[in-house]
Amino acid sequence: MLIDIVEIQKILPHRYPFLLVDRITEIQEGHLIEGYKNVTISEGVFQGHFPGHPIYPGVMIIEGMAQAGGVLAFKSLPIEEQNQADTKVVYFMSIDNAKFRAPVTPGDKLVYKIVVMKRKGAVWQFDAKAYVDDKVVAQAELKAMIVDK
Repeated sequence: MLIDIVEIQKILPHRYPFLLVDRITEIQEGHLIEGYKNVTISEGVFQGHFPGHPIYPGVMIIEGMAQAGGVLAFKSLPIEEQNQADTKVVYFMSIDNAKFRAPVTPGDKLVYKIVVMKRKGAVWQFDAKAYVDDKVVAQAELKAMIVDK
């Protein structure tokens, strides 16, 4: 299943410069999601991180993985709850075992692969990995909760 940026914006409240998922390329509701972000030099974060040596910040990679997980959580809800996406929001609860394996630079296609580890009610726990050219560049265990706005 392909979810484009217009559909992503119907699910996530984030907007430029903080919407960090460009497209979803695969989703198995309740199980996994794959999506990506194209990293470009025109992003404002590169003005300060770092001039002359642009590196995409690890916290932005973690946030992008969390946003992809949020899309998975919403798309895994019953259809009547999905239709109420404008009244709900995903709150990021925790980050565990975060590791950064390699730098991400302008021109990279940052691929997010998120797998559900556990779900209990509104709380989701994800195993999240980010790749560039099939190489893991970051990974973490993320926990999030869907709540009313």
